[in-house]
Amino acid sequence: MILRIVEYGSWYRRGIILQNIKRWLYRGNRPNWIAQILNSGWNVIHSSGIMPNYLVTLEVIGRKSGQIIALPVVVALVDGQRYLVSMLGDEAQWVLNVRAANGKAYIRSGRRIEVLMEEVPVAQRPPILKAYLQRAPGARPHIPVNKDAPLAEFEKVAASFPAFRIVPTKTA
Repeated sequence: MILRIVEYGSWYRRGIILQNIKRWLYRGNRPNWIAQILNSGWNVIHSSGIMPNYLVTLEVIGRKSGQIIALPVVVALVDGQRYLVSMLGDEAQWVLNVRAANGKAYIRSGRRIEVLMEEVPVAQRPPILKAYLQRAPGARPHIPVNKDAPLAEFEKVAASFPAFRIVPTKTA
């Protein structure tokens, strides 16, 4: 019994340390240099199409640079619709870029698909946030709700985390 408490405590401490590291990687709602390197590697993997179809690369035109910005993202699936959620809130650079591009973006997972990112109203976000946290363990330290919490808990934070419905603009 004492051994189990010690083991649990050890795992708990590791979990807290890991959460702090993940928050540190995105301090100020921007990836630091280490997170940028990690994201570059994940971009290659997500874009390749060898990962599950909910691990993709989002490509959007940078509002300041005019260059294509690519980042790995996790797609949430709710009622047959695909969504992206910003774990860093409204000030995440990709959110600002998508809004500046009037929702025009590309999703890459094996092939590149032009999409329109439609922002979801706050009232419709709770089930999307919950589905997102089920699939995106890296986002859990940034969204202050347990992935298994009831929808009422997600309603309390929904306004702080934008969600976008992915709408393909061209048929393949």
